[in-house]
Amino acid sequence: MSRGHTITIEQGEQHVRVVHGGQVLAETDRPLVLRETGCPVRYYIPADDVRVDLLTPSDTHTECPFKGTASYWSLPGAPDLVWAYPDPKPDVAAIRDHFCFYETDVS
Repeated sequence: MSRGHTITIEQGEQHVRVVHGGQVLAETDRPLVLRETGCPVRYYIPADDVRVDLLTPSDTHTECPFKGTASYWSLPGAPDLVWAYPDPKPDVAAIRDHFCFYETDVS
């Protein structure tokens, strides 16, 4: 990590639910909680708890100098709603096989 930039990943016990258009896309009690300097807290949800059958892979990819290359998935009318790091950098290897959504309900 560069000076002043930190990322921490913890095993969470929050109940995280992702609903879009009345449809549950993901629900878990075992999210990874990722905190990154300058960014909102993000919940990474295990692939087993995500309705990947509802998601369509996107052509979008973004590069994070700290996490690696992100791939995106879309829903009809909701492009690039979810992302994941299929091959994350070693410092954040825990997020492999986890998905992250822009909008989550946490309880």
